[in-house]
Amino acid sequence: MPALLDFLAGGLLQAGWGTLALYLLVVTQLTIFTVTLYLHRSQAHRGVDFHPALAHAFRFWSWLTTGMVTREWAAIHRKHHAKCETEEDPHSPMHKGIGKVFWNGVELYREARRDRDSIEKYGKGCPDDWIERHLYTRWSSLGPTLLLLVSFALFGFKGVAVWAVQMLWIPFWAAGVVNGLGHWWGYRNFETTDTATNLSPWGVWIGGEELHNNHHAFPSSAKFALRKWEFDIGWAAIRGLQALGLAKVLRVAPTLNVRPNIAMPDAETIKALLAHRFHAMTDYQRHVLMPALREEAAAAGAKLRALLPRKLRKGLADDGRWLKPEARAQLQDWVAQRPRIRAVLEYRARLAAVLEARGHDVAAHVQALQAWCREAEASGIRALQEYSMRLKGYSLQGMPA
Repeated sequence: MPALLDFLAGGLLQAGWGTLALYLLVVTQLTIFTVTLYLHRSQAHRGVDFHPALAHAFRFWSWLTTGMVTREWAAIHRKHHAKCETEEDPHSPMHKGIGKVFWNGVELYREARRDRDSIEKYGKGCPDDWIERHLYTRWSSLGPTLLLLVSFALFGFKGVAVWAVQMLWIPFWAAGVVNGLGHWWGYRNFETTDTATNLSPWGVWIGGEELHNNHHAFPSSAKFALRKWEFDIGWAAIRGLQALGLAKVLRVAPTLNVRPNIAMPDAETIKALLAHRFHAMTDYQRHVLMPALREEAAAAGAKLRALLPRKLRKGLADDGRWLKPEARAQLQDWVAQRPRIRAVLEYRARLAAVLEARGHDVAAHVQALQAWCREAEASGIRALQEYSMRLKGYSLQGMPA
């Protein structure tokens, strides 16, 4: 009887709480790495390939600790990018509310799983072998059940508590924090067409997923850290696995180079802008729009925050897309009364149209950009002229390793 009680209390290992805490930290971080390295960067975006043995280890660990099906996870995430911040986005805080996404992200995931047409459309290219069809997909809930039994056998009733934390880990940090706060709060390196933010410049606790704005700017890049001061622990793991011959990097964000003394945009400019369109629009925000706002404030003899409240100033970055209707109308009225600001915004809209144009006629694309540069330099707006001169020299430096 005492032996049974000891087993129920501490399992086979009779581990203390300190050992349990260390075990929990290790296994939850392994799960985070499985999600960010395998499900996200490898399967959803094809930014990196892993050795078949390691890839299967990731698949097994995902089945055991989350019960998530690779094809379903990849499909739901691809749809998020394809329909980002629309009614069809599986987990947009802009449409479903931050509270819903943060606290009930797992329910939104289950709801997205039931849309089998979307799973079929966006889930192509994921594993479809015998074990995937007959075990990982068919018996997806068996993995967490098996983990519960193993946890109980190793740690007794304490193991049940450890298992419960493991089951909450991905729903909270991935479905809640990344999908919720990652589109709600933080800083932005790039003026993407969605609300994605970087939660921290040091992506350590959630495998590098903290750098969410960077990821939305370059979705297929296996590396999320794009500034000198940023760190992506997931990329560090990939580099380590690459050194061991267990990973092959397929895509990273290309490096932007600016060539001096380029008279007119050319095919190299277009190629760079297509890869760095968000970078170009971010530069426009910082080097054209903000100087124009400061000049407007100086002419009015007021400080910028008095001329335009910060919330409306942030709304200028996307023409008030995410503002409430009354705030958007207020911003539009404010712009209409200021010809210089209106002109700067009109030039930005025209540039965005050039960058977003679809088609294979490179010559027509170049001509459209050349026309934009000529008119920008004839505008009489100094910041716009300087921006055009820099834009013409854009080129790709290559693919960093």
